[in-house]
Amino acid sequence: MVDFTVGYWVQMAVGVVSNLAINWLFEWRSRRGARPGQPGRSTRAGSRWLWAVPALVAALAVTAWGAFWLGTHAGTEQPTWAESGSQNTGPSGNPGGSGDGAVQFELPARPVLATGSEHSLAVAADGTVWAWGNNSGGQLGDGTTTGRLAPVQVQVMNDVIAIAGGFGHTLALRRDETIWAWGWNRYGQLGDGTTTVCLTTPVQVQGMNDAIAGGGYHTVALRRDRTVWAWGQNQDGQLGDENRTDHLIPVRVQGISDVDAIAGGGYHTVALCSGTVWAWGQNQDGQLGDENRTDHLIPVQVQGISDVDAIACGEYHTVALCSGTVWTWGRNDKGQLGDGTTIDRSTPVKVKGISDVVAIAGGGSHTVALCGDKTVWAWGQNVFGQLGDGTTTNRSTPVQVQRMNDVVAIAGGSGHTLALRGDGTVWAWGRNNEGQVGDGTIIDRSTPVRVQRLPHMGP
Repeated sequence: MVDFTVGYWVQMAVGVVSNLAINWLFEWRSRRGARPGQPGRSTRAGSRWLWAVPALVAALAVTAWGAFWLGTHAGTEQPTWAESGSQNTGPSGNPGGSGDGAVQFELPARPVLATGSEHSLAVAADGTVWAWGNNSGGQLGDGTTTGRLAPVQVQVMNDVIAIAGGFGHTLALRRDETIWAWGWNRYGQLGDGTTTVCLTTPVQVQGMNDAIAGGGYHTVALRRDRTVWAWGQNQDGQLGDENRTDHLIPVRVQGISDVDAIAGGGYHTVALCSGTVWAWGQNQDGQLGDENRTDHLIPVQVQGISDVDAIACGEYHTVALCSGTVWTWGRNDKGQLGDGTTIDRSTPVKVKGISDVVAIAGGGSHTVALCGDKTVWAWGQNVFGQLGDGTTTNRSTPVQVQRMNDVVAIAGGSGHTLALRGDGTVWAWGRNNEGQVGDGTIIDRSTPVRVQRLPHMGP
């Protein structure tokens, strides 16, 4: 469902969805290896700030299959974009590196893309939310349950600074720090205290503000005090409150604090804490990364990985970004771990053949990465063309998405992928049975096509 580096973006999700907001920004790690420091101050030489903390309200959005960092200038009405430098370190011809020195990025300083299982989401420059694809549960928020082949505006939603998508529900964080949700609600994932089957227009989540993230049928939030809260389905312990009881309103995740970022998988949840990764919920494929396959009702630490910059989730796998390299664990039946095999892993393995990565996103059974040269690479399931390489062949190592350059943001859905280019246009590829690609058809696409009828997405 994308996930991006701290201070840059961390994108979409689910394994599925997650999106959040926090009131601090973490320092941008330099390409020479510095990892994000503590909120509000620089802790290492060689690191630099992407945005000054006192001037900004930041949001970290994580969607069903990924995550990204967001930020808006306090008191402003329009989204801000920030410029960042990155150093290409990969050799010429390798993913992420051309050997030609620094690349200048002009990045969205707030979330603009997210995905659900079969729907897609975008926040326009004016703070309105647009959605397209499957709408059987009202997840497009237009007051109907009619699917849409091109974007429609979500009703009564403006001043939005973060979005997230679950399997069939959607979340938004507004500038006033209220959280709103709509779509399927069988397990209470909308957080309004009910299990009304579906809601076709937004309702306010009870007792929550500051941040949002979405899982399959559950939702997660990161509050300003850096505690994590969750609600919705809990049959696998994905809410982290030491039981398997569904909750219609937020409950606090136990045994974890000082959290920097969150991501939601299909039936598991992940948190980033000062460079370490913690996970809870379903673990049948090793997606919690603790060397076994036992579900956990409270967070456990992922083994064999540290100095992590960003996290993302697929439906049954987890992704981490460490100093430009990508690490994965969990289910690998389609090659989504990118290690050249289809063997499930219960501890992290390094993705082969890719470096200088600045952003990551998890799809249902595929994974996506944005490199420092602004190219996009993908691996895993490709039966619908979601890898964007012009084929429908699964890949166990990264392949480059065709005709995609100058990309500044990515997101992964169950079987489709989104990208935002520097000119403000949104592109999509992969499964399109519900119109989630947004090109006005229901034809699957193995190479990127432009999403139709979106308002201005750029600065």
